[in-house]
Amino acid sequence: MAQTEPNLDHDISWFLLPSYWAKMVVALISFLCFANSYDGDFVFDDSEAIINNKDLRAETPLGDLWYHDFWGSKLSSNTSHKSYRPLTVLTFRINYLLAGGFYPVGFHVINIILHCTISVLMIDVFSILLGGLQFSNKGRRLNLAPKSSLLAALLFAVHPVHTECVAGIVGRADLLCALFFLLSFLGYCKAFRENKEGHTFSILWVLVSVILGAIAMLCKEQGITILGLNAVFDALVINKINLLELIQKLLHKDKSLENAGQLRKGLLFRITLLMSGGASILYIRWRIMGTGPPAFTEVDNPASFADSLFVRAINYNYYYSLNAWLLLCPWWLCFDWSMGCIPLIKSVSDWRIIALAALWFCLIGLICQALCSEDSHKRRILTLGLGFLIIPFLPASNLFFRVGFVIAERVIYLPSIGYCILFTYGFSLLSKQAKKKKILAVAVLGILLINVMRCTFRSSQWRSEEQLFRSALSVCPLNAKVHYNVGKNLADKGNQSAAIKYYREAVRLNPKYVHAMNNLGNMLKERNELHEAEELLSLAVQIQPDFAAAWMNLGIVQNSLRRFEEAEQSYWTAIKHRKKYPDCYYNLGRLYADLNRHIDALNAWRNATVLKPEHSLAWNNMIILLDNTGNLAQAEAVGREALELIPNDHSLMFSLANVLGKSQKYKVPIHC
Repeated sequence: MAQTEPNLDHDISWFLLPSYWAKMVVALISFLCFANSYDGDFVFDDSEAIINNKDLRAETPLGDLWYHDFWGSKLSSNTSHKSYRPLTVLTFRINYLLAGGFYPVGFHVINIILHCTISVLMIDVFSILLGGLQFSNKGRRLNLAPKSSLLAALLFAVHPVHTECVAGIVGRADLLCALFFLLSFLGYCKAFRENKEGHTFSILWVLVSVILGAIAMLCKEQGITILGLNAVFDALVINKINLLELIQKLLHKDKSLENAGQLRKGLLFRITLLMSGGASILYIRWRIMGTGPPAFTEVDNPASFADSLFVRAINYNYYYSLNAWLLLCPWWLCFDWSMGCIPLIKSVSDWRIIALAALWFCLIGLICQALCSEDSHKRRILTLGLGFLIIPFLPASNLFFRVGFVIAERVIYLPSIGYCILFTYGFSLLSKQAKKKKILAVAVLGILLINVMRCTFRSSQWRSEEQLFRSALSVCPLNAKVHYNVGKNLADKGNQSAAIKYYREAVRLNPKYVHAMNNLGNMLKERNELHEAEELLSLAVQIQPDFAAAWMNLGIVQNSLRRFEEAEQSYWTAIKHRKKYPDCYYNLGRLYADLNRHIDALNAWRNATVLKPEHSLAWNNMIILLDNTGNLAQAEAVGREALELIPNDHSLMFSLANVLGKSQKYKVPIHC
């Protein structure tokens, strides 16, 4: 594969390092950016995806991972998010088993290692994308752009927008997806290694590439897009197709296409393999998913619920411009961009329309150059840059299906590859025109240094929930979820007064925020402000009638207000919406005990222990009630049954000891 195109490195004033040293430098710098996150806590979504995910436990059969979503729910459930990432969950499970529990250090270390590995692989990827694909006589791939590939890899390694993926443990999905995404691309490139018989391709390596793409998708859904990018690469680099010329020939039904070089090189056959593989993967994924797409709420993605097609289109495009801005200037970073963080654009008079115009002005300019430039080298690099920027972003674009977020920094991990290609190419063009190239090189070094410092600072904010949530207050002050999470964090630390302030602000910003109402109602209940608590909880269940936790908490408040019939009805409504609700059965038992309905109380507490065998309070209340009603033998039997399940519970030991004392069994051991 002879290369006759100009080389980017001729115009770039940058460091030229041997391949081994270049990879060592990239690995070291990428490690330094995120090393301080290694001993961080489980934060934000880590709780649901890891701590509360039963798929990580040894007692859960490995086979269940293939039928559950990322959060441990059954894919067939209507409440499932349909995020199918079994291989990512498997790595979490291995982390958990090796550590012997939920210790975050091991999880964080793996994330850092993955990012370093991906950054090193980027040198090989960028050398192909920027310098082309050529092999030596011995079949070894040549790096024709060592300086520009090093620069692009450094830009990728130190980009602050990657902090969420690396410092947030759930970002493991994006990291694993990216790893196999790149391996699929490199595997596809191996298919074109020359042999003694001349230029040909290996079907085996094309199939390996498809398999690696499937593995990438089993880590995160974006991984499937590598098959499309491989096809684009094949057309542009291997077959050197001029897209504009090809389109014109197709429109004019030019007969010269019948003998075109791309057909001789097997392009259509390889694209057929890629498309067949991709279609098969998507079909299997659809069959496993079992039902339709996930059901998101308006607060997750308000633009997708707008009645007007115009409003939806304008806001989607505004979201794209914000994603582009995060790549260009990753200064304002936030763990969550939903719930009013970005108010909807509802008319063309909104000044934010300027962002859309700027985005499309740049995109159209780049697309025109990619299609119409007489310089084949420029066409190739710009098209590949735009391809890697846009195609991996398509699953998050709302074009094909509704997504459950407004902006998510983690989904820009793969598209940032395209940004790095375009940045490096732009730097080469500036260097070609500039008289003082060293000044440009110093400026780029300054950008890299600023990004390193920004990564270090941002990853330190991801070390704890308190720092993470508070960092978002200045970026998204209108985001009700930010205030809710700050309040929840304060409540967990026992600072109720400050927590109530943030919960109230969350409800003010989003009057339909039922989770904030529920938590605020709980705190007011504990402060004996029962009437306001009842108002909030009643409003929460009115807004979301199937909110089981709010129904239970409303029942507790009504019980405290001695409105027993209403409390009983609220408890049963909660159980109706959540069949397996041990805490609600426990509270229902307390209500029946207050009403001297002892049999009902015992049945309720027994249901709680059946659903949750380690429910100490339910066991203890059964023992005490049986003791108080003179059923000492039964109380003893229940106590021993409880201690078999919870052998070191001191309250159970004390209650059983009282029963044995009343039965005059002074020397009978509690543990038999």
